[in-house]
Amino acid sequence: MSSSRETCTIESNGGITLDARIYKPAAPGVSEHPNGKLVVVLVHPYSVLGGCQGLMKGIARGLADRGLTAVTFDMRDVGKSTGRASLTGFAEVDDVVSVCKWACQNLPAHRIVLVGSSAGAAIAGSAVDRVEEVIAYVSLGYPFGLTASILFGRHHKAILQSSKPKLFVMGTRDGFTSVKQLENKLKAAAGRNQTHLIEGVSHFQMEGPTYDGQMVNLILEFISSL
Repeated sequence: MSSSRETCTIESNGGITLDARIYKPAAPGVSEHPNGKLVVVLVHPYSVLGGCQGLMKGIARGLADRGLTAVTFDMRDVGKSTGRASLTGFAEVDDVVSVCKWACQNLPAHRIVLVGSSAGAAIAGSAVDRVEEVIAYVSLGYPFGLTASILFGRHHKAILQSSKPKLFVMGTRDGFTSVKQLENKLKAAAGRNQTHLIEGVSHFQMEGPTYDGQMVNLILEFISSL
């Protein structure tokens, strides 16, 4: 039996409604975590450049096929979600918090692992310590580089100061962040910080469906280590 997908609407701050998808496993698996039932909330790349929940569909489906419930959603001003997108992603942090809280109330989610892709990693990182049930964080291509920091630099402090376990996945040819920049940022980061570098892969290559299976495996390995 394969996983199933449901559509729902989630309310965010200011009367904004978010279009979401819930990917559920056909049978319980790794979601039976020692710390309680786990749900993975996935945050898509930068809305302004066309980021949407569809980009996270492959990972969400892969996680559900392996026994985890996964949630994707369109942040404000994307797809059927209402509201206006922000340039820096700070308004969207409220969307991530709202989805996490909704999952805790409406799904068997006593614990949440938050996964963000590209700018979504910066936005998700700012939400990690705002939701008690979030127990860990996975970044897929965090934009730590100098140019990207013009837009997203104010997000860095929140995730680097969080004591919750973190995994940073990045291609060694990421055009927004160099391996050296990633290493320098994590030197002073609080808590447990893991990195996984994918040799020869660029930022947008890693976002593509070719690497969805690898992302699923890395997320599951990380969860198993918690």
